[in-house]
Amino acid sequence: MLEHHPDLTAAVIYGLGWAYLLMFVMNAFWVKRSYDVDGNCHMFGQAIPMASFWALYAAVLGMVSIAHLTGSDNPQSFLIRMPDAIKDAFNAASDPRTFFALSTIGFIVVIWAREFLVTPTMGWILLNLSCLYLTLSMTDYDFRQIVTKPDNVPIVGMLFIVGFFTWLSFNRAVENDRRVAAGQPIREREKNEKVLVWPDLVYSELICMVALTAFLIAWGIVLQAPLEEPASGAKTPNPSKAPWYFLGLQEMLVYFDPWMAGVVLPSMILVGLMAIPYIDFNKLGNGYYTFKERPFAIITFMFGFLPLWVAMIVLGTFLRGPNWNFFGPYEYWDVHKLELLNNVNLSEWFWLDVMQRPLPVAPANSEWYVQFGYILLRESVGILVTLAYLFLLPPVMAATIFRSFFQKMGFIRFMVLANLMLFMASLPLKMVLRWAINLKYIVSIPEYFLNL
Repeated sequence: MLEHHPDLTAAVIYGLGWAYLLMFVMNAFWVKRSYDVDGNCHMFGQAIPMASFWALYAAVLGMVSIAHLTGSDNPQSFLIRMPDAIKDAFNAASDPRTFFALSTIGFIVVIWAREFLVTPTMGWILLNLSCLYLTLSMTDYDFRQIVTKPDNVPIVGMLFIVGFFTWLSFNRAVENDRRVAAGQPIREREKNEKVLVWPDLVYSELICMVALTAFLIAWGIVLQAPLEEPASGAKTPNPSKAPWYFLGLQEMLVYFDPWMAGVVLPSMILVGLMAIPYIDFNKLGNGYYTFKERPFAIITFMFGFLPLWVAMIVLGTFLRGPNWNFFGPYEYWDVHKLELLNNVNLSEWFWLDVMQRPLPVAPANSEWYVQFGYILLRESVGILVTLAYLFLLPPVMAATIFRSFFQKMGFIRFMVLANLMLFMASLPLKMVLRWAINLKYIVSIPEYFLNL
């Protein structure tokens, strides 16, 4: 359980001063770059250098840094904090339905506005907004307790790394799409300068290896290792979380049976990755960045990676607290918080609520095949829904929105693609059904350890 202590400390204020100073230095260099590259904008009939706006922003960061470095004597009256209204808004958005909806909307916005977002200036603005959000949020004790845990510090770094490389890939893709539209060679072919493995590549790898080793040594000295007391069956951590790279899988266990979330879906991911070269009929985009030549493949992969994997890691790391309840990023992790959910199976909803009848139960001491028949009757709705989802939807997809895919791929390859897509879509569908109607299992046969 995280200790509740909402006050700022002098050490936090002083440390944030150095963070703002670093942002000031970063933007001071950007002022020089903007003066050389961005040119002028016209306001009130006059040409004003774009660099002047960045110079003003850098000056503000410098003053904020000085305020932090010299104003740590009275932390309780320190005014530069994250506003309560913004904290309340983020806490409200931490509801799983809102969080997943916002992550999906954000993904759609990134795809739709990629040409606007990939400009260097917009990328720098997004980086500054992220840094400002993080530094201001560190003035909240509960946020700071979660983010600065040794286990969670690498996740914060991972988010910046994922954001940067996602931006960089779209930047390259948009540039190549513009080059293709203009009849110019793509970037990779125009700048295809080849170097020898020895010594150029080996020297570069050696330098990177030495630099990374030094960084890891410094990391190990500065950041305390997240070592806890020896494991004990009498004292289980609350919450008990998997390593960060399994948190997406642990989140899936909330909505699926362990055999489904831990065996079937990961296996389908591996099979799908192996099947990509055999089911891919589009030969464009091999070896270079592009979006317009491979929109379906890129959107499908990135939706599975960003909202369905990275977002699940964020959710499990920062928003899952004691008793596996959801907490806002600025909310105290109260171990006594308990949210009761009356989850129901599809068979219970159908027979008890819709049909207004009890669940079909075999007579006492009946034969096994009679009991099995009653189980099939009880779960008939869920079985029919599952069969329709897996066997009827692919032909419908082939005859409607994916008709061109079916014509180019053929029956077998298209069926493999359609079922892989349906298995991927089962995760957000099951999550939405759990949040909307508290649906637990579509098919529940505990007698044979089978739940879907």
